[in-house]
Amino acid sequence: MKNRASGLIASLLLAVSHPAFADYKLNLQTPVNDLAREVYGLHTFLLVICTVIFVVVFGVMFYSIFKHRKSRGHKAANFHESTTVEIIWTIIPVLILVAMAWPATKVIIAQKDTRGVDMTIKVTGYQWKWGYDYLDEGFAFHSRLKTPQEQYENFGGEKPVRNADYLLEVDNPVVVPVGKRVRVLLTANDVIHSWWVPAFSVKQDAIPGFIRDTWFQADKEGVYRGQCVELCGKDHGFMPIVVHVVSQEKYAAWVVEQKKLAAASQDDPNKVWTQADSVARGQKVYEANCAVCHKPDGKGQGAFPALDGSKVVTGDKAGQIDILLNGKNAMPAWGKTLSDTEIAAVMTYTRNSWGNKTGEVLQPVDIKTARK
Repeated sequence: MKNRASGLIASLLLAVSHPAFADYKLNLQTPVNDLAREVYGLHTFLLVICTVIFVVVFGVMFYSIFKHRKSRGHKAANFHESTTVEIIWTIIPVLILVAMAWPATKVIIAQKDTRGVDMTIKVTGYQWKWGYDYLDEGFAFHSRLKTPQEQYENFGGEKPVRNADYLLEVDNPVVVPVGKRVRVLLTANDVIHSWWVPAFSVKQDAIPGFIRDTWFQADKEGVYRGQCVELCGKDHGFMPIVVHVVSQEKYAAWVVEQKKLAAASQDDPNKVWTQADSVARGQKVYEANCAVCHKPDGKGQGAFPALDGSKVVTGDKAGQIDILLNGKNAMPAWGKTLSDTEIAAVMTYTRNSWGNKTGEVLQPVDIKTARK
């Protein structure tokens, strides 16, 4: 028994000394603006109050139990209520609550004050990615988890090489200039999401059909990470947020590059696609938007049906177009976020991949006609 206990203690010490615990923190993230520093200070202030109350209340209770225990000859007292005591134990908690509520209310009001902003970004939550519209600059993009699904779900049993932030890396991060006050307009396309970056002290729910706003400002350049903190579905844990705070010069250069990319990505709606080109384009659209639910091999999972051999995919194209444009059950309405070319391409890909061999090629004009 002694050897087993020694072995257990040694195992615990080894686990605690593991390098993974080197950066482990028990407190909030380091704040990078005045509001976040106020929140940090408020958190510490309230924690101190709660700790003092805990120590005083339980200290008196344990002292009374120990000092007046029956084994020492004490007998329980028989007494009735005391108006004075009741008034005291009502007034003191009220004063404590006021002392806590006053600074907390000031911070909450400051968090909702979006006056005097320098730029505005519209953020849209999707299952399971974020859409960002730079309203002042005139371009938009989607941001998804960068780590491939087969890595974070460990398909095949081989452990892939991962960095510490493999669940907090995205393909297209948000970029903002340092020191600028950024207004964020939030909504959602399907279910409720929540945009949260703790270093900025910003957290706001994104609700379908509503526009809600908040703001943030970073006083220090760097990379800041957050997540969706609303339970929004199967892959809720895989829609991170990454914000790069850069100098004004780097931000201006990034904006120019984004505008070039946006212009280059515009498709000719009248182009007639060959099957090979459409399948290649459709595969990219599928992997970026559909594979997370229907799997890269089209076999489906859980509530999400297989596309390989699906009667919807191999049947009348009008039915598949309708589902893609308008959604069905957990399937979002992709007609709101994908272009006619992208929908036509992904349909061509699904209808001619895996075991599906319809030979059909959907054209953007087919989707445009169906939208009417």
